[in-house]
Amino acid sequence: MTDESYEGPWLVVGLGNPGEQYARNRHNIGFMVVDLLAQRMGARFKAHKSRAQVAEGRLSGRRVVLAKPMSFMNLSGGPVTALRDFYKVPASALVAVHDELDIDYAALRLKVGGGDNGHNGLKSITKSLGPDYHRVRCGIGRPPGRMEVADFVLKDFSATERKELDWFVDRSADAVEALLSEGLERAQSTYNS
Repeated sequence: MTDESYEGPWLVVGLGNPGEQYARNRHNIGFMVVDLLAQRMGARFKAHKSRAQVAEGRLSGRRVVLAKPMSFMNLSGGPVTALRDFYKVPASALVAVHDELDIDYAALRLKVGGGDNGHNGLKSITKSLGPDYHRVRCGIGRPPGRMEVADFVLKDFSATERKELDWFVDRSADAVEALLSEGLERAQSTYNS
């Protein structure tokens, strides 16, 4: 948890790939969540010198910088490090919102630290900043049959999944807000499923 005396902004990074062809992919749920958070703040994303799109405002009483790295998933660490340095955000006030294969579709888990579980975006951030940042892990489940993981995460959500997608993105955004306002343990007790 962050030091209670920390009054700077939280940096909430949605992980995904830039470009319209990736917009509805499973790998881009992090972008979907921060897009909704920006709507809630009444903020618009703007280009930032860090190679990210950034929206600033307040959520749950806290100053927040929302970010979408424009570097492609496997190079997310560079823009996130540049944003961390620019806004002077400690790792304890960094939140990565990302897809998670090892959690059932539409389930959530919040945590601090840990491994990257083969997720290239997390691998890149951890290589740059170390592992001790918050994660909002949005479950997308495992690929069916023998489908390759890379093919699965770069496909759009299925028709069945899309029926719950708006609810799932909304709940994920609520979990980020709870983390900011109530702290990790209370947010985990509400949202970890």
